[in-house]
Amino acid sequence: MSAFDDLTIRDAQREVRRVYRGGFVGQVVSGVLWLAAAALATWVGFLQGEITLVVGGMLIFPLTTLVLRLLGGPASMAPAHPFNFLAMQTAFIVPLLLPVVIVLAMHDHAWFFPSVLLVVGAHYLPFATLYGMKEFLFLGAAMMAGGVWLGFSGAPSVAGGWLGAALLFGFVPFGWRVAVNEERREARKE
Repeated sequence: MSAFDDLTIRDAQREVRRVYRGGFVGQVVSGVLWLAAAALATWVGFLQGEITLVVGGMLIFPLTTLVLRLLGGPASMAPAHPFNFLAMQTAFIVPLLLPVVIVLAMHDHAWFFPSVLLVVGAHYLPFATLYGMKEFLFLGAAMMAGGVWLGFSGAPSVAGGWLGAALLFGFVPFGWRVAVNEERREARKE
């Protein structure tokens, strides 16, 4: 019998918010990556931006874990946490759909950033359940809507990179607020 056997869904979500600081650390790491990819695609070469987003995307979780460790406190959920499997399923949405993005981009580079916005936006939707934060629904929906709109509008593809960075950085204050509130709640319990 583990410490998590009698955990309610709300308790499990609270633990996810506490450990991952309301998601704001991951959004900062992801936002920096999208910003770097958009900047490279704009001023160096589109392929360099694409490679940066794809390869850098594989480093988001390890870099987020590193930043969480540097901030002190836990950097991952306990192995017996009931949402570990949901977190893993959510994480694999992006790499499993990446071949679709690559095929689209091979046929038309203009679809690279919009299709990544769609995939990453879909990846954020289950975070609403994982964290117990409806804000992730808005982030995911905004990314997906932005991807669809940019894909069909004829806007330069790199606009999707800039939009992705802006949306991720725009979410940071919401996650930060949640993290601060969780820390205050924990401090009151002590």
